[in-house]
Amino acid sequence: MSPTAALTRTAPAPAAILELAKPVTWFPPMWAFMCGVVSSGVALGSRWPFLIAGLLLTGPLVCGTSQAVNDWFDRHVDAINEPNRPIPSGRIPGRWALWLAIGGTLVSAIVAALTGPWVFVATLVGLASGWAYSAPPFRLKTSGIWGPAVCALSYEGLTWFTGASVMAGGLPDTRILWLLGLYSLGAHGIMTLNDFKAVEGDRVMGIRSLPVVLGTDRAARVACIVMAVPQVIVVGLLFHWQLYWHAAGVGALVLGQLGLMVRLLGDPLARTPWYNATGTSLYVFGMLGSAFGVGEMIRAGL
Repeated sequence: MSPTAALTRTAPAPAAILELAKPVTWFPPMWAFMCGVVSSGVALGSRWPFLIAGLLLTGPLVCGTSQAVNDWFDRHVDAINEPNRPIPSGRIPGRWALWLAIGGTLVSAIVAALTGPWVFVATLVGLASGWAYSAPPFRLKTSGIWGPAVCALSYEGLTWFTGASVMAGGLPDTRILWLLGLYSLGAHGIMTLNDFKAVEGDRVMGIRSLPVVLGTDRAARVACIVMAVPQVIVVGLLFHWQLYWHAAGVGALVLGQLGLMVRLLGDPLARTPWYNATGTSLYVFGMLGSAFGVGEMIRAGL
């Protein structure tokens, strides 16, 4: 589309709305949702409609809405740094992005309410987190502590909770809550590593990410510790629950990450994208492995 056509557009094209929702960001929460489904130990059976509703919630609805919220409140910064984004380029004109964010919030809440009370609660927390992350007066994204924490909770914990809840039809098993809590805590480190790609821009814009506050070397060490410790506790829990093979498998994945972390710490700024493709992959496979273990226990009535 030509710049003139974009500027004269009165309603956004579907392609621009899809770009605003950033489908590439939907995969992590949908993966955590599937971990929740697996960990529930419940056969799909007649739960298919709830499974589909949960996938829609964790992907295009809640995550997509949060992306629209973020782009709306970052539109002035994007106009300088990323003028081709849908809002500053004019492909989503006027206040359309804000209305899409509000509409997505309402639709998400309605779908969640129809899916189940615990899913509704988790969805409301996720939506509130999405708005608090980007919108004033909170703007949690400006904090190196609260910004990654909210993202980790939303992307890992709440979506895992949603997957387990839609299958169980209620509050998930306590062991599931332990897993999703620990993996959410570890994901804080993953979110911190994600901040490495914007260190210079964050410094200029006054965003106090951990790489900005601590420097890249110290922030990388903190991120590695935060990622590793919860996983070690998960291995201990799996062993305590007599899931020895699952404990061994997740433990091997943790050892693999530790080896990769050593290389990462040699040059964090340059190697963070490499670690996100390797170490983070091992992290999420560990999530799935632990979910299978607990799911087997629950299915066996243990």
